[in-house]
Amino acid sequence: MKFIVSSLKLLKSLQALSGVIGSKNTLPILDDFLFHLDENQLKITSSDLDVTMTVALVPDMVEGTGEVTIPARLLLEIMKNFPDVPITVSVDNNTLAVELIAGEGRYKLAGHKSDEFPQLPVMTETSVWEIPANVLATGFEKTVFATGMDEIRPIMSGVLMEMTENYLTFVATDAHKLVRYRRLDVKSDVVASFIMPKKPINQLKNILATMADEPVRIEFNKTNASFVFGDYQLICRLIEGRYPNYEAVIPKNNPNQLTIDRQTFLAAIRRVAVFSSKATHQVRFRITGQEIMLTAEDIDFYNEAKERLSCSYSGDDMEIGFNSRFFQEMLNNFNSNEVKLEMSAPNRAGILTPVENENEAEDLLMLLMPVMLNS
Repeated sequence: MKFIVSSLKLLKSLQALSGVIGSKNTLPILDDFLFHLDENQLKITSSDLDVTMTVALVPDMVEGTGEVTIPARLLLEIMKNFPDVPITVSVDNNTLAVELIAGEGRYKLAGHKSDEFPQLPVMTETSVWEIPANVLATGFEKTVFATGMDEIRPIMSGVLMEMTENYLTFVATDAHKLVRYRRLDVKSDVVASFIMPKKPINQLKNILATMADEPVRIEFNKTNASFVFGDYQLICRLIEGRYPNYEAVIPKNNPNQLTIDRQTFLAAIRRVAVFSSKATHQVRFRITGQEIMLTAEDIDFYNEAKERLSCSYSGDDMEIGFNSRFFQEMLNNFNSNEVKLEMSAPNRAGILTPVENENEAEDLLMLLMPVMLNS
């Protein structure tokens, strides 16, 4: 088999697929890309057993058909060093020897049989959604940072996607923080939900972000989900289990409400957090009148920082502590100029929401549990 393709086009496809390949694969074949060539199309696939991703290319020239797996790391290294030139890839179907020809350069590497490469799962009893690529990308971007790493509770290591007749919701939590991102402009008669693992989310969101509002076809059942968009298809194993009742943990009555410029708030927390305890990352918020005092200290090293900010506040004077790293992550994931922090008591969760939405169809809420204040 033989084909000619632009080096830049091939490299872009290989880089998109490379994120699927694990660093410590149990099967040597998973360190390879699978190349499948038919009469007019080249399909390249990577897999780690849980996630399988395929891209389809139309080469400039095709001769013959066949299938071979090629070591991914070696192929990527050589492709990165080519200028944008036509690459001729020839494969001996008997010996599986692979030769790349670019200009005056010839490069040979050993291919492998494709027999052991994982087959795509056969999906039955599926449901289908169609969601714009930019909605999916934003939903994943806004929530994936809040997922957990707890192996005992794997459901918290993924993002819940929940579709109703009125909206689409993305939810992530690690029990310390929770993010709920809702789109009121996406709905479906197929009311369903599933939990997406973190790895395929990270694989998808960067590619989807470049695709504007192109439709993504999502086909899923209880165990797997398939995402088809542009020239790509990604199939992943879903996290099985019942997601926690996230609505129940969002406090509804929060009389103490603070509104503040997001960038000013974020910059101040960053400065003060440098002096916080490396164990707790605690920053104390003391709110009185129309001012908030941020305080952090590391008693072991006699470090302390204080900074006063103006804000708009209605409610009782209050003192509450938060993990500064979590708080910064949340503020970084808002786009609004101002944010609102709603609180009920020093031992109850604080809720962050944007003051204004660029898109009226977006509903973003972030919840953060407080930390116990040092005496």
